[in-house]
Amino acid sequence: MMNKHTRTMRYLFILVIMVLTLGLTQCKAQSDNSKVSEKPTETASAAKNVNPSNVKNPIVEAAMPLGTNPSAADLSTAIARVAKGAIPAVVHIEVTQRQEVNNPFLPFENDPFFHYFFDVPQHRMPRKFKRELKALGSGMIMDTKGHILTNNHVVAGATEIQVLLADGRRYPAKVVGTDPKTDLAVIQIKADEKLPYVTFGDSDEMKVGNWVVAIGAPQGLDQTVTQGIISAKHRRGIMDPTSYQDYLQTDAAINPGNSGGPLLNLDGKVIGVNAAIVSESGGFEGIGFAIPSNMAVHIASALIKNGKVERGWLGVSIRDLTPDLQKSMGLNVSKGALIVSVVKDGPADKAGIQKNDVVTAYQGKEIPDASSLQNQVADTSIGQEVTLTVNRKGTSRNYKVKIGDLQNEVKKLAASLNKRLGVVVRPVTKKEAQEYGMQGPKGVAIKSLQPNGLLGKAGFEVNDIILGINGQPVSDVQGFVDLVESLTPHHWVQFLVVDHRTGQTGYIRVMVN
Repeated sequence: MMNKHTRTMRYLFILVIMVLTLGLTQCKAQSDNSKVSEKPTETASAAKNVNPSNVKNPIVEAAMPLGTNPSAADLSTAIARVAKGAIPAVVHIEVTQRQEVNNPFLPFENDPFFHYFFDVPQHRMPRKFKRELKALGSGMIMDTKGHILTNNHVVAGATEIQVLLADGRRYPAKVVGTDPKTDLAVIQIKADEKLPYVTFGDSDEMKVGNWVVAIGAPQGLDQTVTQGIISAKHRRGIMDPTSYQDYLQTDAAINPGNSGGPLLNLDGKVIGVNAAIVSESGGFEGIGFAIPSNMAVHIASALIKNGKVERGWLGVSIRDLTPDLQKSMGLNVSKGALIVSVVKDGPADKAGIQKNDVVTAYQGKEIPDASSLQNQVADTSIGQEVTLTVNRKGTSRNYKVKIGDLQNEVKKLAASLNKRLGVVVRPVTKKEAQEYGMQGPKGVAIKSLQPNGLLGKAGFEVNDIILGINGQPVSDVQGFVDLVESLTPHHWVQFLVVDHRTGQTGYIRVMVN
């Protein structure tokens, strides 16, 4: 058994060990703190000898447009500066569309069961209903004359247009011209006071990753500013496949109501017109599209000058050159527009271009795909001579082609469809669009019909409206011609049609020769 003296000595020994351990730990901590405290002193001393102009901010540098000195601007204020300069020239557009539509229950007018179950008095059913639709959008003032650039889908079919400026002024507006093929439109207001206006930049100079700013009135919320980057360029096939598309893709927030508003670079210049989003919910999900400013300015200038857009015509059917086609045809080029067919006596035919040729360049500019060639030709002045670089069986050479008039040729081609379908078509009028409850004229109306023709036998009638073919929308006469020309012979084709008698929409299947 341990005596009291021994236990006391043991406790004292343990206490001494603990005191010595704590003392060594404290000494080590003070030593480490002394070393650490030296580093800030050295850093602060070194900072006094650094020239601030030589310090690069990688975030700011990446955000700045090409040709701009990164040290001249700060990203934290760049967006505010762009917004302050552009907001006065961005407008809120309110559209009213008054329609008179056919009563959808007219086919049951004499049905006793319908009157019994729905308690509708006989012989008192109205033949038409009146309705009023409201829509919102954005736009940008282009000049001191009050021309405003916006989207076609914002003002199409409008009965009344009101424009609200950032300073609260309100003006009625009229439509100067629309171009459904690019979804662009120009309207105009008359103001006694001086109007602010935007400045357009070069959309071709934008690179993926460049910062951009979107301004508009999403959900009617005026002067909303969002920011993002250019996510991709040359996006095509997003909307109507027969339209002219070359979208800039951005992750700047774009929502319903932003349509027609500007997409700007950090110099405050417009490089795009916000037009569409890809969304499962109907709201912004990080994928928005803007029409490049270079295309928008070209179309707007034509609408202001002529009220319409005149497009060039090459006289060929084209498609993308895929790796499978390249391999099967033994081609030594991987990019370009493949000539599928050549219209006899058309501009390309007269120049010597043949089927299976691959167009690789247009006026010295590379052609990566079919849409690129389509857009280049459409933007070319009628009668202008251009140079096409063509690869034929491995050999590249240049051809001189005189560009034709697309509008005249479309009329001829539409008339030639009389042989294939037994119909002649025409554009849908604004009155017809209102009568059938459409958001502006779209599709084609049957102008004349052969009773024993293909569509005549299928039950089509004069003034019926064709809205779609095989699930593809028909935008206008040109779109109808393009879709019919692409149909495979001896296959069933499904037409989406509006019955001119009742206003009812339905499908008709036809075997096309």
